Amino acid sequence: MAEPKPSLSDPDYARFAWGRFKRLMAWMALAALVATATGLGILWLLQGPVPLLFLIFTAGGIFFSVLLAAALMGLVFLSAGTGHDEHIQDYSEDDDDNRFA
Repeated sequence: MAEPKPSLSDPDYARFAWGRFKRLMAWMALAALVATATGLGILWLLQGPVPLLFLIFTAGGIFFSVLLAAALMGLVFLSAGTGHDEHIQDYSEDDDDNRFA
């Protein structure tokens, strides 16, 4: 029988897993800044000068979209990598197949 994966209930492993998630988010914040600067640069090249408020909202939209996508994907990998997904009970596998009949 295979050894069970360490889970987030183990404090040492939880500290390691959340530390890895925070490092990932720090790198993705840097990537989001690069994507924002690139997007604003392309916008300036194609459109020329634009209003300041437009730049602020565009920068916020690009930055937070990239960061939100990174956070959600990071949480998916955190959940799957720590074995947290395996602790969930699947109610769709009931023995009673005729419960809706």
